[in-house]
Amino acid sequence: MATVLGPLSPDRLLLRDCPLAHNGGLVLKLSNLAIPSSRISDSSPSPNPTYITVIIMLNFVGKSDRLCSGLSRRNFLSIGTLGFGMGGLTLPSLLRADAASGNPNSHKGLINIFLGGGPPHQDMWEIKTEAPSEIRGEFSPIATNVPGIQICEVFSKLAQRMDKAAIIRSVVGCKDRHESTQCMSGWFPDDLKALGGRPSIGSAVSKLQGPVDAAVPPFVGLAKKTSHVPWSHSGDPGFLGAAYSCFKPDGPGMDNMKLNSISLDRLRDRRRLMASLDTMRRDIDTSGVMGGMDAFEQRALDVLTSSKLLEALDLSKEHPKTIERYGDGKPYKFQYDGAPTCNDHLLLARRLIEAGVRVVSLSYGRWDSHGDNFGLVRDHGTKLDQCLSALIDDLDERGILDDITIVVWGEFGRTPKINNGAGRDHWAQVSCAYLAGGGMKTGQAIGATNRLGEYAALRPVHMQEIVATLYHNLGINTGATTIADPTGRPQFLVDHEPIRELI
Repeated sequence: MATVLGPLSPDRLLLRDCPLAHNGGLVLKLSNLAIPSSRISDSSPSPNPTYITVIIMLNFVGKSDRLCSGLSRRNFLSIGTLGFGMGGLTLPSLLRADAASGNPNSHKGLINIFLGGGPPHQDMWEIKTEAPSEIRGEFSPIATNVPGIQICEVFSKLAQRMDKAAIIRSVVGCKDRHESTQCMSGWFPDDLKALGGRPSIGSAVSKLQGPVDAAVPPFVGLAKKTSHVPWSHSGDPGFLGAAYSCFKPDGPGMDNMKLNSISLDRLRDRRRLMASLDTMRRDIDTSGVMGGMDAFEQRALDVLTSSKLLEALDLSKEHPKTIERYGDGKPYKFQYDGAPTCNDHLLLARRLIEAGVRVVSLSYGRWDSHGDNFGLVRDHGTKLDQCLSALIDDLDERGILDDITIVVWGEFGRTPKINNGAGRDHWAQVSCAYLAGGGMKTGQAIGATNRLGEYAALRPVHMQEIVATLYHNLGINTGATTIADPTGRPQFLVDHEPIRELI
């Protein structure tokens, strides 16, 4: 039994003499709560079935150093603000999913690097040496360590690692829309929009495979917030609901993700309290928001009881030589309304994968080169060459390159003809992609555009073939795997098969 001393604010209650309380009580932030008695049991169901209880936040009050509000900033921990975006997964369902996968100890991973804005295919992986000057551009091709394959001169380091990569020069199926959704899911935002949209790769993998480690989220988004918001989307959960959102390390509250005098035993006590509250009428909300929030609190507790995630996000733990090898991507240029060239995000991605994350997505640079296309590619391309080659070497040296797939691509390509501002405009007819690792048959260039780079002349590769390949490398058979949408109808992950040349 615990005494309700009364509200601290209209939506908070302080429970005194509760066996789970600590140093002054347990503060619960509640919404739409009606309790007819000042005495409640911390394990009893809702006192009246007509009352609706929604747990918004669980706060732990620690020791002294109190502020004017009577609560210490450093010892006031708000699970509801750790930056999961109301995402998360209930631990029991995650563990069941991991066991059902057939190999709960397996850990295949994906690092999805989104080049927001649409990179110029003809200035990266397929230089058009025979095209006229108004199309060809400024760059020259250089040889790679795979005979017969040439790429742009700015990628000198990647050229020496071509044997560990595959280039797709003929990506089709894109639309002229500045949205990361195409590369995060293989679909467009209006697909199944009435049901919430299609889930991203990371969200689907979270649903199907669960976590490698209960204390580490299976899906992490590193994309920095951008003025053009769609470029910073790390992948939406779609119709799966908020419970399968990605974890965003730069979300609010990360600075306070420390135990601060709260023992693990007390955290486990609070877990038991939350479990008892879970018995309340959850079926009043069918949108998935309440389920997502409850699961979010569960995942937050898992994170708090382990330092594994925080360790992975702390680059000060990395050897200085490794950090130097990746570089920092500064000074940031051509950013405007897009993402910065954060080279260290690729290093963070490797650390997160090693910690147990299955899918990491990030946005690198702003490639919408309507003006000064060649200056942009020299800047972004040279920086990408450094950090991407470092990532490939890093994974290879650790013996996990075959387990981790890297994909680098954007939402569409650029026009063959150079405009009056020395730029290239949007061109959805054909695009490109770079893949590495994942146990694929690398050391090849697949497909080709015509002499002017206008369309796929050889082996068009649909963007969903790439997504299907990513799922395949993660151990998911897209030809046989479905996820039920909110109506109960099974939905396939994609409509195309994996790239046959790569598997």
